[in-house]
Amino acid sequence: MKPFRITPLTYFHMSRPAPCPYLPGQVEQMVFTDLSAAGDPASLHYSLSRAGFRRSQSIAYRPNCRGCVACVPVRVSAIEFEPNRTQRRVTKRNADVTSAELAPAASLVHYRLFQRYIGARHGAGGMTGMTMDDYMTMVQDSPVPTRLFDFRGGAGELLGVCLTDVLDDGLSLVYSFFDPTQSARGLGTYIILWHIAEARRRGLPYVYLGYWIQQSLKMAYKDKFRPAERLAGAGWQPLVD
Repeated sequence: MKPFRITPLTYFHMSRPAPCPYLPGQVEQMVFTDLSAAGDPASLHYSLSRAGFRRSQSIAYRPNCRGCVACVPVRVSAIEFEPNRTQRRVTKRNADVTSAELAPAASLVHYRLFQRYIGARHGAGGMTGMTMDDYMTMVQDSPVPTRLFDFRGGAGELLGVCLTDVLDDGLSLVYSFFDPTQSARGLGTYIILWHIAEARRRGLPYVYLGYWIQQSLKMAYKDKFRPAERLAGAGWQPLVD
């Protein structure tokens, strides 16, 4: 299929149909563009993020699946966010955690944690066989402002890592992983709560969480961070039950 052009510098393409990794029996198809080919990759990325696109390496993509609209872009209002009782408990359980902001550079210690996380949480997924070189590409191949956030416990042990894009209106969690043996800490929830607090500290209004899929247990958790907004035909609207 030939790419179609919507601006003088932006071309979009359609991916080949493939099995959906979240909903059995569904077929996944993406519309995507190469950010690195744009004259101003960061500005394009900011605009596309507000239009519901996500980033993987230099590619910005959005689901465009025939007959299915289950993937709903969601973002949390960082300024108005109020943690619920469970989230407050998670924050208290992780009171010893410290964070460090790093350049997006792959390290062996992060990669080893990534391997443990993938093996425990997504053993049958497509990321299982990722080598150090693959991981390096995931982390470092970004034409837009990107940071790594490193989370460690009170004894200095590595607990989690998040690859995060810094947008003009928020923080966008690209990929996070954490110690699968520390389930009592609720590290996945903690990393999102930390980003909400960090966005507020920076004066940024939103934290972009990617796609909420109500029918998928892996993705449905994102509606627990309120107030939040979902992207629909009429634009960003409050996410309600």
